[in-house]
Amino acid sequence: MPQLPPFEAPGPGPWELETAHFPKPFPRFGLDAVMRGFVRGFSEGSARYGLLLSHFEPAIVNGFWYQQPIAFGAPKGAMGPPPKPILWALTRLHPAMRARIATGEKALLEKRWRDDLRTWDEVDKPGALEAHRRLLAVDVTALDDGALGDHLRVCETHIGEMIYLHHKYTMTAIMPVGDFLVQTSDWTGKSPGEVLALLRGSSSISLGFSRVELDAVRTALARDPAASAALASGDGGAGTLASLMEGTSEVATAVRALVELVRHRALNYDISEPTPGELPDVIVKAIRAAVAGKFDPRPDEARARTAELRALVPEAERGRFDEALDEARAVNRIRDERGMYADCWAIGIGRRAALELGGRLVARGRLHAATEGVDLSVDEAFALLAGTGGPSADEVAARAAFRRTYTVSDCPPFLRAMPAPPPDPAVLPPAARRSTRAVGAVITQLFQETDRTSTATVIRGISVNQGVYEGVARLVDSAADFPRIEQGDVLVTRSTAPYFNVVLPLLGAIVTDRGGQLCHAAIVAREYGIPGIVGTREATARIPDGARVRVDGTTGEVTLL
Repeated sequence: MPQLPPFEAPGPGPWELETAHFPKPFPRFGLDAVMRGFVRGFSEGSARYGLLLSHFEPAIVNGFWYQQPIAFGAPKGAMGPPPKPILWALTRLHPAMRARIATGEKALLEKRWRDDLRTWDEVDKPGALEAHRRLLAVDVTALDDGALGDHLRVCETHIGEMIYLHHKYTMTAIMPVGDFLVQTSDWTGKSPGEVLALLRGSSSISLGFSRVELDAVRTALARDPAASAALASGDGGAGTLASLMEGTSEVATAVRALVELVRHRALNYDISEPTPGELPDVIVKAIRAAVAGKFDPRPDEARARTAELRALVPEAERGRFDEALDEARAVNRIRDERGMYADCWAIGIGRRAALELGGRLVARGRLHAATEGVDLSVDEAFALLAGTGGPSADEVAARAAFRRTYTVSDCPPFLRAMPAPPPDPAVLPPAARRSTRAVGAVITQLFQETDRTSTATVIRGISVNQGVYEGVARLVDSAADFPRIEQGDVLVTRSTAPYFNVVLPLLGAIVTDRGGQLCHAAIVAREYGIPGIVGTREATARIPDGARVRVDGTTGEVTLL
């Protein structure tokens, strides 16, 4: 077993482990581009909304993502609440700070997220899709070594650009949702979970990127008994999928369209994870789930919940409540869309090139496995392709083994110290106070985990959708485990990503170690209307794979039966 080195702070100030998105060490391919795109996008978004938080500064320690918040105008390591009189003087007297706050006030007044949503729909999303298509049109198997190296560098740059695009819209996704959450909680005294339940039905992308294509397959199969019989029989994997795609029938055309859409999409934030094209049995199961029944969004239930909560809002504020809810619901879809249309494909396209690299190096005895191509930087790939240097096969294999062995559970949550809390919003001018509270609420509800204690048979967490469900627990450590999921299973995992959506139609409930009311698992549990419990901290350690469990979304408890 590879040894875990000591953890040392990568720079001044406190550093916090990021647990909601990156549960395992990062591979080498594309890592620097991801970090640059993250900072660039986040900084631009926070500037556009005039936030006093500039960005989160990332650093990789032993392969794991640590970060620290950086205030506007502050040097690295200086985030932390300055004394209130100094903060007040800065906000009132410093020209740059006054200008920043004025920008934030204007962003709220103009509802800047509406312009952002139009730009996303009309410019950035179509542009991202066109960039993906250009790269997918490249036949990587036909490239010579030099051209493959160049293509790898283009793919790495593309990943960075799509990460930038993702985070360019982070504040767009945060501001109206956070503002609605804060105001409604103030008006009603209700918990974040009860407030956020009103967003159900506003993010159809969270039900599955391929939902339209799956519905087309389901419709075609209903008209073709022979194809339906082929779906129900066969090997349930590559053979079944090939038989469905063969020929020119309506079913074949629909299935090919589905496969073409999903085959090179990432299934996680991690380029080391397989794509759906590498897991044909998962695609077959998704088709079978689509045939088994159509999702019922239950709009009457959502309207009833909204009416109940609205009745608790003071009458004079109900117009503001209606407006805040409309804005949050209108923008909520961009939360998952920016990942699904931007970095989801970019990571999968990069993986395709890295696997081609890995296969060539295995044939030459320079790697032990093709999947280890993701553990090389582009410069190392060039050297190994040219035979002019680079790491040994054993060294790269050790990197891959380390990546497979350790998780965030093995890491210290903080390096040097816990980060200081952000400045008290009460000392800020009204517009800055409102923005700061909105962003703070979303960040808290994204990462906050339970402080409840579990027992040997009852695992406690944060309920994100009500209902009770009993089923078989399926522990998923990575996308490679997706083929083991059967219809009706309870997904038990560290955290989910938007790219998990290909298996979501199979699930009866979701349980995670990480995340809060606004993590991805919480959003999809609400959209699908299935029980969800997140932030348990230890579900994957306490629930055996294959155990029968009861997931109680009312109490926030998972019971081993």
